[in-house]
Amino acid sequence: MDKKTVLTGITTTGTPHIGNYLGAIKPAIEMSQTGEYNNCYFLADFHALIKCHDPERVAQSTREIAATWLALGLDTDKATFYRQTDIPEITELTWILTCMCSKGLMNRAHAYKASVDANRDAGSSDLDDGITMGLFSYPILMAADILMFNADLIPVGKDQIQHIEMARDMAGRFNHTYENLFTLPEAVVDEQTQLIPGLDGRKMSKSYDNTIPLFASADELYKLIKQIKTDTREPGEPKDADNSTIFQLYNCFANENEAAAMRQQFENGIGWGDAKKELFEFLDAKLSAPRARYNELMNDLGEVEEVLQKGAEKAREITVPLMDKARIAAGIRPLTYVAEAKTEVKKKKEKSAEEIARAEEGRRRGILMQLKPMLEQVEQADDKAAAAQSVIAEKTAQVEGLKKKQKQKAQNELDLLKEELAAYL
Repeated sequence: MDKKTVLTGITTTGTPHIGNYLGAIKPAIEMSQTGEYNNCYFLADFHALIKCHDPERVAQSTREIAATWLALGLDTDKATFYRQTDIPEITELTWILTCMCSKGLMNRAHAYKASVDANRDAGSSDLDDGITMGLFSYPILMAADILMFNADLIPVGKDQIQHIEMARDMAGRFNHTYENLFTLPEAVVDEQTQLIPGLDGRKMSKSYDNTIPLFASADELYKLIKQIKTDTREPGEPKDADNSTIFQLYNCFANENEAAAMRQQFENGIGWGDAKKELFEFLDAKLSAPRARYNELMNDLGEVEEVLQKGAEKAREITVPLMDKARIAAGIRPLTYVAEAKTEVKKKKEKSAEEIARAEEGRRRGILMQLKPMLEQVEQADDKAAAAQSVIAEKTAQVEGLKKKQKQKAQNELDLLKEELAAYL
């Protein structure tokens, strides 16, 4: 059985911090080492342009993130590691999907709706004020990132589930309209993801300005750790480890015995200053080796660039042939294509039951998207039975007036309409 493909993108707009490492980088690298999946990790530098128009920040973040993943031990022989902008097929597929994606679908995107709501709350007469087409349509670029590698599983936070559903819709519409080329991806949400606290006790996030850079120097690391908020309990008083940012950060890097020993110190009343020093020494020991490797890479960016270029070559072994198929399916073909196609002998690959089921699901979703206005018309009618019969009669008449391939496509739509409206017929 073929391995499933897992795909993760990293937006290049900031310096990697401890929260990024524990929440995303560490589990991703560990997954790539199991050999269970085909793992694709990419620097999403086109996505960075949506909200960040500081070119130096985007460029520096790209350097830092690439060096970070390599310094932490990502084996690029076991995973495909590339820069989004090195894969031109992604942007080409984005345009094809844009031409198929309804504006209504983009209108429902959470990020766009949040921006509109913010303008409304601010009393702006233009609800689209400050909203770029990049923000509005970036779910399409995200869909292209995913579909261009026929990724099966996409690890995301809950706020990104909608975008995976949108990618499924776009894949289904393409498969139904043109040719069954794209896998319908599935969102993978880790419900057990641990909250990584920042310096102020809230979730570690750049937006809160409470992060600890992953590869801060030893002096900077100690300076930041000393800023962690604590309560007023004196040395000798037992401390609540479970509600302490110091202990929680320690626990994220510790094994079971190390965590138990630190917890005992909290129960014995360790002073906050000593606890912060313990945390610093522990983290500094854990991060010193990858920090040194990171600094080496940042001082030899030619090595990092070489790794990314090799990753792009590896990635394009997948994207170039798939984009060729997508282009031809959509009608973007060499002038001689038809003549050549007649002389080709094509062998159809046998598909597994799972692949057949997935293809059928994609076909069905694509058809349902086309039929959505008709189904909504019935649902909104006072007399749903009469409305359903009228819709079926209209579609039946349409089928009878068509020929060959168009007739078959319309017949498929009619069959699904009858299935969806069976309760009213």
